[in-house]
Amino acid sequence: MPVTAGEGLNERNGETVKTQSKLFAALLLFVMFLAVHAFADEGDPPDRVVRLSYMDGAVSFEAAGGNDWSQATLNYPLTTGDRLWTDVNARAELETGNVAIRMSQQTDLTETNITDQLMQFGLAEGTLRLRIFDLRPDHTVEIDTPNAAITIVQAGDYRIETYPDQNTSVVTVNTGEVQVTGDNINQLVDSNQAVQLTGTNPVQLQWIAVAGPDSFDQWSDQRDQKYLNAQARQYVSPEVPGYYDLDGYGSWANETEYGPVWYPASVPVGWIPYRYGRWVWVEPWGWTWVDDAPWGFAPFHYGRWVLIGPRWGWIPGPIAVAPIYGPAFVAFVGGPGFSIGFGAAGVAAWFPLGPGEPFYPWYHYSNVYLRQINVTNVRNINITNITNVTNINNVHYRYQTTATTAVSANAFRNAEPVTRNLVNVNPQQLSRAQVIPHPEINPTPRAIAAGTASTRPPVPAQRPTIVQHPSVRTTAAAPPPRGAEPPRPNPEETRTPPPAASRPVPQPPHENPPVAGNRPTPENRPANAPQATRPPLVARTPPPQPNLTYEQKAPAMAEHPGRPLEPQQRANIYAGKPAGAMQDREFPPHASPAAPHSASAPHGSPSKH
Repeated sequence: MPVTAGEGLNERNGETVKTQSKLFAALLLFVMFLAVHAFADEGDPPDRVVRLSYMDGAVSFEAAGGNDWSQATLNYPLTTGDRLWTDVNARAELETGNVAIRMSQQTDLTETNITDQLMQFGLAEGTLRLRIFDLRPDHTVEIDTPNAAITIVQAGDYRIETYPDQNTSVVTVNTGEVQVTGDNINQLVDSNQAVQLTGTNPVQLQWIAVAGPDSFDQWSDQRDQKYLNAQARQYVSPEVPGYYDLDGYGSWANETEYGPVWYPASVPVGWIPYRYGRWVWVEPWGWTWVDDAPWGFAPFHYGRWVLIGPRWGWIPGPIAVAPIYGPAFVAFVGGPGFSIGFGAAGVAAWFPLGPGEPFYPWYHYSNVYLRQINVTNVRNINITNITNVTNINNVHYRYQTTATTAVSANAFRNAEPVTRNLVNVNPQQLSRAQVIPHPEINPTPRAIAAGTASTRPPVPAQRPTIVQHPSVRTTAAAPPPRGAEPPRPNPEETRTPPPAASRPVPQPPHENPPVAGNRPTPENRPANAPQATRPPLVARTPPPQPNLTYEQKAPAMAEHPGRPLEPQQRANIYAGKPAGAMQDREFPPHASPAAPHSASAPHGSPSKH
C-alpha cells in the first residue's frame, strides 16, 4: 500500500530483523564496491560528472575540444574540458550531489579535470560560490585562478572572485578551510577569514575583512536549502546529482517488490522514459541522453525505471554505495530486418532498461567497470554475474515491445528534440528488431555542442592556459590576530572592497557593488567586443592533456560509427600516430544477415583487461 515520503521505512514494517538484514546487504555491497574499485581499468570513464542544474539569463557552453559557443542546456553532464560563461545578469549552478558550484554573472569557468578523486576548475574571470556538503578524505576540489590555486580542505561555504584585468583574486572562507598555493605562498585560510591575492611571480597575499553577504550570496544560501531539506536523501545516495529535485516533482511509494519507488507527477498521458529530451555526444561516453524535465537528471543516469500498473516509477540504486554515472540506461535496437521500411536515411531506436536488466556500455570499459556500473544502479547483487552472458537473446527485456522510441538517423545525429521527430514503429517491425550495441551513427558538430543555437559571448576565443609553478615555498603569510574576530560589515551595506590600490571590478547594481574601480563595467563592454588574451591560471594539480578536437577524431570515428574512440586510439593521436583500429569486442555484436546474434563475451573480458 502506498505511503508518504515522510514516513520511515522501518516504521512501515516494524521488523528490526529485516532492517538489520538490509543494512548488512548494503554494507556488503559497499565492501564489494571498494574491493573491485581498487582493480579498475585506468581507461574506464570517470564515475561522476558535473550536472548543469540551474540557469537564469544567458549562459553559454563550449564543449571540450571545441572553440564554438552555444546556448547551455539544463541537465547537461559537464566533464573534463567543458567551459561555461554567464552573461550580464545571468547565474548558473553546477553540482555533483554533495558539491554545488554557483556562478555569478560574467563568470568564465572551465572544468579542467573531472575524475573519481578530483574536481579541478579554472576560474578565468568572475565570481563563484562553492558549497561543499561533504568531502571524502581522498577527494579534492581545486579552483585555479590567475594568481594562485585554491584547494578546498574540508566541507564548508566559500566564495572565490577573480579580476584578471587587475591581476587580483579574493578568497573568502565563510566556513571550512582552503589552502592557497602559488609562487612564494602556501597558506591555509580558515573559517571567517578572507585574503586578497595580487600578482603571480611572486603572489602577494593580504588579509582582509570578511564582507557581508550580497544578493548573490543570499541566492546561494537559498539554493542550499533544497539540498539540506530534501526528503529524497532517505532513499537516494547524496552523491547522485539532482536527487533534491525529486521532491518538488513527484512522490515516493514503498512497493513490495521494489522498495522505495519515485513517481513523477504531471507527466503527459502515455509518457515513457527517454522520450522527452535529446541525444548529445559527450566524451568519453559518446551518445548521452539529456532530458527536458527540470528533475530529469538522476532518474536517467542512475537506477532503473519500472512500469507498475499504468505508471512509470524510478528505482534508485543502493543508497550505501557510491553511484556510478551512466550516459543512459537503455538498450538500442536495430538490425537488417528492423531497418526495412525506414528508407535509406535509417533510424535510431531504444527502450529503457528495467529492474535487474544489465547495462552493456557502448564505450570502452573493463569487466570491473561493467560490474560496478550495474551493482551501483540496480538493487540486485546477482547482477554481478552479467559477464557470464554469452547470448543477448538470453536476456529478457520487458520493455522492448512496449516502450521503444525511434527517431530518424538525421534527427539523432543532430541532437534534435526527440518528441518533434518521432518515427512510428509498428509491432511487426519490433518483432524483427534485435538488440544492438549502439546506432551506427556518428555525431555532427551540433550534437557535440549540445544541439542548441550558437552564441558569441564576450570572452577570449582562446581557452585559458594553465601553469604549475615548479617550486612552492611553505612560508605562510602572517594570519590576522585570532584573539578578536575581524570586523564584519553590515549585511545591508555594500561588500567591503580590498584597498583602493588594487580594488576588484565593481559588480552591477543588483549585486550591491563597491565603488567604481578601474575596469570597464559590464554595461560598457560591447557584446561581441574582442578580448585580449587573459593571464594563465595557476594550478596545484597538473592539468590533463588538451582535449582532442572533432577534426582530429573524425577520421578514426568514421571507421566505426557511433562509438567513441578507445583510450589507446586517443593516445596514438596524441603521439602523432594513426589512431589504429578499435580492439574492444562489443556486446552484443552488431547484427548482420550472416552473423548469429550472439557473442563469446562482452568486450571487457578478463582476457583483455
